[in-house]
This record gives sequence, structure tokens and C-alpha cells, in this order.
Amino acid sequence: INLFDIDQYGKKLLGFFIGIIIISIFCIVDDIKTIKPITKLIGQLLGAIVAVIAGIRIDGITLPFMNFEEIHEITSVIITILWIIIVTNAINLIDGLDGLSSGISVISAVSLLIIFVLNGSSMVSIVLIAALAGALVGFLPFNFSPAKTFIGDTGSNFLGYALSIISILGSAKTYTAAVIVLPLIVLGLPIFDTLMAIIRRIIKGKSIKAVFKADKGHLHHRLVARGYNQKQAVLILYGISAIFGMFAVILCDSGIWKALSFLLIVIVAIAAGYKNFSPEKTGKENYECIQCKYIYNPKFGNEKAGIPPGTSFQDLPDDWVCPVCGEGKDMFEMHE
Repeated sequence: INLFDIDQYGKKLLGFFIGIIIISIFCIVDDIKTIKPITKLIGQLLGAIVAVIAGIRIDGITLPFMNFEEIHEITSVIITILWIIIVTNAINLIDGLDGLSSGISVISAVSLLIIFVLNGSSMVSIVLIAALAGALVGFLPFNFSPAKTFIGDTGSNFLGYALSIISILGSAKTYTAAVIVLPLIVLGLPIFDTLMAIIRRIIKGKSIKAVFKADKGHLHHRLVARGYNQKQAVLILYGISAIFGMFAVILCDSGIWKALSFLLIVIVAIAAGYKNFSPEKTGKENYECIQCKYIYNPKFGNEKAGIPPGTSFQDLPDDWVCPVCGEGKDMFEMHE
């Protein structure tokens, strides 16, 4: 690996590492003492700008139906910064359950590794994505529910930033059809969840400021609310992420029609088995806090919090918290 040839990977790696340091400083402060979302966004923006200055850019978009091998420099800078910020936040926002963001990141990293190898991407990008995947495989058993180790804001932002940068490095100088859009497909689940969160918050809050207000509408929140426990919700989202990754790999290796055929088979299989895996709820189920093991029983309710007997867990207010440890509804799972 020559880090000082015409591609200047040494300079790009330096920018990558400096960007990690900048984002980590902001996130460490956020983990210790919560900072405003806009302040954290500024840190992400600075990290993205450093990467762009170091030469990490999306220079072209090549698709079967659209071919822009070279785009204007200003457009390239804007698209690159947006990509880095969106992916960084996508992994950060999906970090709502034990092992979720790290598991989706390892699935995405393995998918990108296969795509990079198939496309003859730079050895630097292959080494980086392989190292990231390997590190996550070793870390995931300790982060999976019930977690012994937590990645925090610093870890989730690092994963998102690393995936965004490495995906750009792996796509550069490879003009195979659709190669630039493959990372977008691989990271489709967290990106979709983030875009839906932005739209949902703007509509609900009726202002741009509402984007920075946390809510309980993410995919993992909805799965838990439907009665799946934390492990089940995480595994379901792992499966969806793996489908995105496999679709991208097949698209890269065999073309659009085989990829669509695979997707159709998956959709049919999910539709056929949905009822068998969907938990049946009567409203009388007990729910257990995974933090302190408090059990909410609808028969008795939570009168101290103004919850009358007969109130199902699903009908509890969104701001209701565990009366013992103060955790929110998303930290409860159906008690068997």
C-alpha cells in the first residue's frame, strides 16, 4: 500500500483520523455532560469539513440510468458533507437498544467489504473496512442484550463517521455501474429511519427546531411497542439490515434483475411467515423493566403515577417511566 502516490491516501487517512478526534471530543463531552444537539451537529460538520479538505470526496455518480463520472467541485463538497453527516447521525439515532447500532454496523461493514473486493476497490479501503468489521465482531457479544459494555454517543458517532468515510474511499476510482449507490443501499435501514424521524419531527413540531427533539417513533421503539422484547426487536432489524446488504452485494455482482428477484423472494417469505412471528397481544400482558426487573401489571396499573387499574402497557403515556428506576417504556419487554 503506497500512501503517498497520486491518490494521496496518507493525507486522506490523516484527515479521517483528525475528524474522528474532533467528533470524539464533542461526543465525550456529551456522554459526560449532555450538550445541545446543535452543538454536536457542529462537531460533526467540522469533522466532515476536515475530511473534505483532506481530499475525501464523492467525485462522481455512476448508475445504469445516470452517469456523472465527474461533478462540479462545489457540488462534490456539498454532497460529501451531507453524506458524512447523514450516515453519522443515522447510526447514532438507531442506537436505542443494546447491540443495535453495533450489530447493524458490523452487517454493513461486512457487506461493504464484499462489495469492495468484488469491485477492486483500493487496498486502503478494504483494510479499513475489514478492521472495522473485525473490531465490531469482537465487541458485539459484550454489547448485545443484556449489554455489559455500552458504546455511548462517542461510539455510535465514531461508527457512523467511519462507515461514511470508508464507503467514500471504497467507491472512489471504481466505475462499475451503481457502485456509488451501493453504500446507500447497505446503510439503507439506519438512513431510512433517520429520514423518517426528520420528517416526523418536522410535521409534529411544525418547525425545523423540532428535528432536534427526541421522540419514541424510531423503528426499534415501534417494534417494542408492538410487543417484541429487546432481543427480538434487535434481531428483526439485524435481518432487515442483512437483506439490504445482500441486495447490494447481488446488485453489484449479478445485476439488477437478480437483485430484484432476491428481494421478491424475501418479501414473499416475510409475508407468508409474518403472522407466525407477530406476537399476539390482549392488553393484559405484564411488562418487565430490563434495568431493575420491575413488572408492570395492567391489572393493578400504577396509581401513584395516576395510571388506573386496567390500563394496558400500550395505553400508558409516552412519558411514563418505571416507578423504581426511572427508565422509559422502551426499556420494558413483555414478561413471560
